[in-house]
Amino acid sequence: MISVRNLHKTLGTQHVLRGVQLEIRRGETCVVLGRSGCGKSVLLKHFIGLLKPSSGQVLVDNEDIGALHERQLGAIRKKVGILFQSGALFDSMTVEENIAFPLREAGVRDRREISDRVAEALEMVDLAGEQAKMPENLSGGMRKRVGLARTIVSRPACILYDEPTTGLDPIATDSINHLIRRLQKRLQVTSVVVTHDMKTAFHTADRIIFLHEGRVYFEGTPDALHASADPVLQDFVEGRSGESD
Repeated sequence: MISVRNLHKTLGTQHVLRGVQLEIRRGETCVVLGRSGCGKSVLLKHFIGLLKPSSGQVLVDNEDIGALHERQLGAIRKKVGILFQSGALFDSMTVEENIAFPLREAGVRDRREISDRVAEALEMVDLAGEQAKMPENLSGGMRKRVGLARTIVSRPACILYDEPTTGLDPIATDSINHLIRRLQKRLQVTSVVVTHDMKTAFHTADRIIFLHEGRVYFEGTPDALHASADPVLQDFVEGRSGESD
Protein backbone atom coordinates (compact mmCIF):
# COMPACT_ATOMS: atom_id res chain seq x y z
CA MET A 1 0.00 0.00 0.00
CA ILE A 2 2.83 2.39 0.97
CA SER A 3 6.52 2.14 0.01
CA VAL A 4 9.20 4.36 1.54
CA ARG A 5 12.51 4.41 -0.30
CA ASN A 6 15.62 5.97 1.24
CA LEU A 7 13.59 8.81 2.76
CA HIS A 8 15.51 11.75 4.19
CA LYS A 9 13.89 14.78 5.79
CA THR A 10 15.63 17.85 7.16
CA LEU A 11 13.68 20.42 9.20
CA GLY A 12 15.78 23.52 9.70
CA THR A 13 19.15 22.27 10.88
CA GLN A 14 17.77 18.94 12.16
CA HIS A 15 18.19 15.83 10.02
CA VAL A 16 15.07 14.02 11.26
CA LEU A 17 14.79 11.06 8.86
CA ARG A 18 18.02 9.46 7.65
CA GLY A 19 17.31 7.01 4.88
CA VAL A 20 14.11 5.30 6.05
CA GLN A 21 13.20 2.17 4.09
CA LEU A 22 9.93 0.36 4.73
CA GLU A 23 6.88 -1.25 3.16
CA ILE A 24 3.34 -1.04 4.53
CA ARG A 25 1.52 -4.12 3.29
CA ARG A 26 -2.05 -3.92 2.11
CA GLY A 27 -4.53 -4.98 4.80
CA GLU A 28 -2.13 -5.07 7.74
CA THR A 29 -1.88 -3.00 10.90
CA CYS A 30 1.65 -1.64 11.12
CA VAL A 31 2.70 0.15 14.31
CA VAL A 32 5.52 2.70 14.19
CA LEU A 33 7.29 3.02 17.54
CA GLY A 34 10.12 5.18 18.79
CA ARG A 35 11.10 7.72 21.40
CA SER A 36 9.71 11.25 21.32
CA GLY A 37 11.40 13.28 18.61
CA CYS A 38 12.57 10.27 16.60
CA GLY A 39 10.53 11.27 13.54
CA LYS A 40 7.39 9.11 13.82
CA SER A 41 4.87 11.87 13.13
CA VAL A 42 7.18 13.43 10.52
CA LEU A 43 7.21 10.08 8.70
CA LEU A 44 3.41 9.79 8.92
CA LYS A 45 2.88 13.24 7.40
CA HIS A 46 4.85 12.15 4.32
CA PHE A 47 2.24 9.44 3.66
CA ILE A 48 -0.41 12.03 2.70
CA GLY A 49 1.87 14.70 1.32
CA LEU A 50 1.69 17.10 4.27
CA LEU A 51 5.49 17.03 4.14
CA LYS A 52 7.71 16.54 1.09
CA PRO A 53 10.90 14.44 1.18
CA SER A 54 14.23 16.24 1.26
CA SER A 55 15.31 13.23 -0.78
CA GLY A 56 13.98 9.75 -1.43
CA GLN A 57 10.49 8.60 -2.37
CA VAL A 58 7.12 7.83 -0.82
CA LEU A 59 4.83 5.75 -3.02
CA VAL A 60 1.13 5.29 -2.24
CA ASP A 61 -0.57 2.67 -4.35
CA ASN A 62 2.54 2.72 -6.61
CA GLU A 63 2.34 6.50 -7.15
CA ASP A 64 5.23 8.76 -6.11
CA ILE A 65 3.38 11.41 -4.10
CA GLY A 66 6.44 13.57 -3.50
CA ALA A 67 6.18 14.77 -7.09
CA LEU A 68 2.50 15.73 -6.85
CA HIS A 69 1.12 19.26 -6.47
CA GLU A 70 -1.42 20.05 -3.74
CA ARG A 71 -4.41 19.71 -6.07
CA GLN A 72 -3.14 16.35 -7.35
CA LEU A 73 -2.86 15.07 -3.78
CA GLY A 74 -6.66 15.12 -3.44
CA ALA A 75 -6.99 11.69 -5.04
CA ILE A 76 -4.37 10.27 -2.67
CA ARG A 77 -6.11 11.72 0.37
CA LYS A 78 -9.31 9.94 -0.64
CA LYS A 79 -7.38 6.68 -0.34
CA VAL A 80 -5.53 7.56 2.85
CA GLY A 81 -7.30 9.11 5.85
CA ILE A 82 -5.61 10.38 9.00
CA LEU A 83 -6.73 10.64 12.62
CA PHE A 84 -4.79 13.48 14.23
CA GLN A 85 -3.79 13.46 17.90
CA SER A 86 -6.48 15.92 19.00
CA GLY A 87 -9.21 14.60 16.72
CA ALA A 88 -9.04 18.04 14.98
CA LEU A 89 -12.79 18.68 15.15
CA PHE A 90 -14.44 21.95 14.14
CA ASP A 91 -15.73 23.34 17.44
CA SER A 92 -18.51 25.35 15.76
CA MET A 93 -20.00 22.24 14.07
CA THR A 94 -22.10 19.44 15.51
CA VAL A 95 -20.83 15.86 15.47
CA GLU A 96 -22.91 15.19 12.34
CA GLU A 97 -21.60 18.29 10.56
CA ASN A 98 -18.02 17.38 11.43
CA ILE A 99 -18.35 13.87 10.05
CA ALA A 100 -20.25 15.03 6.96
CA PHE A 101 -17.62 17.65 6.14
CA PRO A 102 -15.38 15.44 3.92
CA LEU A 103 -18.43 14.10 2.07
CA ARG A 104 -19.61 17.62 1.23
CA GLU A 105 -16.06 18.59 0.25
CA ALA A 106 -16.06 15.61 -2.13
CA GLY A 107 -19.27 16.83 -3.77
CA VAL A 108 -21.87 14.59 -2.11
CA ARG A 109 -25.11 16.57 -2.01
CA ASP A 110 -27.84 14.04 -1.29
CA ARG A 111 -28.96 14.72 2.30
CA ARG A 112 -30.25 11.20 2.85
CA GLU A 113 -27.00 9.65 1.67
CA ILE A 114 -24.98 11.97 3.91
CA SER A 115 -27.22 11.24 6.90
CA ASP A 116 -27.03 7.48 6.35
CA ARG A 117 -23.25 7.47 5.94
CA VAL A 118 -22.75 9.61 9.04
CA ALA A 119 -25.00 7.28 11.05
CA GLU A 120 -23.10 4.24 9.79
CA ALA A 121 -19.74 5.79 10.69
CA LEU A 122 -20.97 6.66 14.18
CA GLU A 123 -22.25 3.12 14.66
CA MET A 124 -18.84 1.74 13.71
CA VAL A 125 -17.13 3.82 16.42
CA ASP A 126 -19.79 3.02 19.06
CA LEU A 127 -21.35 6.50 19.09
CA ALA A 128 -24.71 5.79 17.48
CA GLY A 129 -27.22 8.59 18.02
CA GLU A 130 -24.70 11.29 18.99
CA GLN A 131 -25.14 13.40 15.84
CA ALA A 132 -26.46 16.53 17.58
CA LYS A 133 -23.72 16.93 20.21
CA MET A 134 -21.15 19.70 20.04
CA PRO A 135 -17.43 18.91 20.44
CA GLU A 136 -17.27 20.88 23.72
CA ASN A 137 -19.65 18.32 25.24
CA LEU A 138 -17.50 15.31 24.31
CA SER A 139 -14.89 13.56 26.42
CA GLY A 140 -11.39 13.11 25.06
CA GLY A 141 -12.14 9.55 24.04
CA MET A 142 -15.36 10.57 22.31
CA ARG A 143 -13.57 13.32 20.39
CA LYS A 144 -11.09 10.74 19.11
CA ARG A 145 -13.99 8.49 18.04
CA VAL A 146 -15.74 11.32 16.21
CA GLY A 147 -12.47 12.17 14.48
CA LEU A 148 -12.15 8.53 13.49
CA ALA A 149 -15.75 8.46 12.21
CA ARG A 150 -14.92 11.47 10.04
CA THR A 151 -11.87 9.61 8.74
CA ILE A 152 -13.74 6.43 7.80
CA VAL A 153 -16.91 8.05 6.39
CA SER A 154 -15.12 8.47 3.04
CA ARG A 155 -14.13 4.78 3.01
CA PRO A 156 -10.34 5.16 2.69
CA ALA A 157 -8.19 2.17 1.82
CA CYS A 158 -5.69 3.17 4.52
CA ILE A 159 -6.06 4.85 7.92
CA LEU A 160 -3.18 6.65 9.62
CA TYR A 161 -3.40 7.06 13.40
CA ASP A 162 -1.17 9.76 14.92
CA GLU A 163 -0.78 8.94 18.63
CA PRO A 164 -4.43 7.80 18.92
CA THR A 165 -4.38 7.23 22.69
CA THR A 166 -2.44 10.31 23.83
CA GLY A 167 -4.18 12.02 26.74
CA LEU A 168 -6.69 9.21 27.33
CA ASP A 169 -7.22 7.27 30.53
CA PRO A 170 -6.43 3.52 30.54
CA ILE A 171 -10.03 2.44 29.90
CA ALA A 172 -10.50 4.86 27.00
CA THR A 173 -7.10 3.75 25.64
CA ASP A 174 -8.17 0.10 25.73
CA SER A 175 -11.42 0.99 23.98
CA ILE A 176 -9.57 2.81 21.15
CA ASN A 177 -7.16 -0.12 20.77
CA HIS A 178 -10.06 -2.56 20.33
CA LEU A 179 -11.69 -0.15 17.88
CA ILE A 180 -8.56 -0.02 15.69
CA ARG A 181 -8.56 -3.81 15.38
CA ARG A 182 -12.31 -4.03 14.76
CA LEU A 183 -12.22 -1.44 12.00
CA GLN A 184 -9.33 -3.19 10.28
CA LYS A 185 -11.31 -6.42 10.17
CA ARG A 186 -14.67 -4.84 9.29
CA LEU A 187 -13.41 -2.47 6.58
CA GLN A 188 -10.39 -4.51 5.42
CA VAL A 189 -8.28 -1.37 5.62
CA THR A 190 -4.55 -0.92 5.91
CA SER A 191 -3.72 0.76 9.22
CA VAL A 192 -0.58 2.62 10.30
CA VAL A 193 -0.47 3.46 14.01
CA VAL A 194 2.17 5.90 15.26
CA THR A 195 2.52 5.63 19.02
CA HIS A 196 4.90 5.38 21.95
CA ASP A 197 2.35 3.40 23.98
CA MET A 198 3.46 -0.22 24.34
CA LYS A 199 -0.02 -1.51 25.20
CA THR A 200 -1.39 -0.01 21.99
CA ALA A 201 1.51 -1.47 20.02
CA PHE A 202 1.17 -5.02 21.31
CA HIS A 203 -2.64 -4.99 21.15
CA THR A 204 -3.06 -3.66 17.63
CA ALA A 205 0.03 -4.55 15.59
CA ASP A 206 0.50 -7.25 13.00
CA ARG A 207 3.99 -5.83 12.50
CA ILE A 208 6.09 -3.25 14.34
CA ILE A 209 8.59 -0.74 12.96
CA PHE A 210 10.94 0.83 15.53
CA LEU A 211 12.57 4.13 14.56
CA HIS A 212 15.85 5.10 16.19
CA GLU A 213 18.05 8.05 15.25
CA GLY A 214 16.07 8.63 12.05
CA ARG A 215 16.33 5.08 10.71
CA VAL A 216 14.42 1.81 10.90
CA TYR A 217 16.19 0.05 13.77
CA PHE A 218 13.84 -2.94 14.08
CA GLU A 219 11.10 -4.51 11.96
CA GLY A 220 9.16 -7.60 13.00
CA THR A 221 6.22 -9.07 14.90
CA PRO A 222 5.18 -7.98 18.40
CA ASP A 223 6.47 -11.33 19.72
CA ALA A 224 9.86 -10.75 18.08
CA LEU A 225 10.10 -7.30 19.65
CA HIS A 226 9.13 -8.62 23.05
CA ALA A 227 11.72 -11.41 22.82
CA SER A 228 14.56 -9.19 21.57
CA ALA A 229 17.68 -8.98 23.72
CA ASP A 230 18.78 -5.72 22.07
CA PRO A 231 19.34 -3.18 24.90
CA VAL A 232 17.88 -0.25 22.91
CA LEU A 233 14.67 -2.19 22.30
CA GLN A 234 14.57 -3.66 25.82
CA ASP A 235 14.89 -0.23 27.43
CA PHE A 236 12.06 1.13 25.31
CA VAL A 237 9.72 -1.83 25.86
CA GLU A 238 10.35 -1.81 29.62
CA GLY A 239 10.33 1.99 29.90
CA ARG A 240 13.87 2.24 31.30
CA SER A 241 15.83 5.48 30.93
CA GLY A 242 19.17 3.89 31.75
CA GLU A 243 19.77 6.47 34.50
CA SER A 244 20.61 5.55 38.07
CA ASP A 245 19.24 7.19 41.24
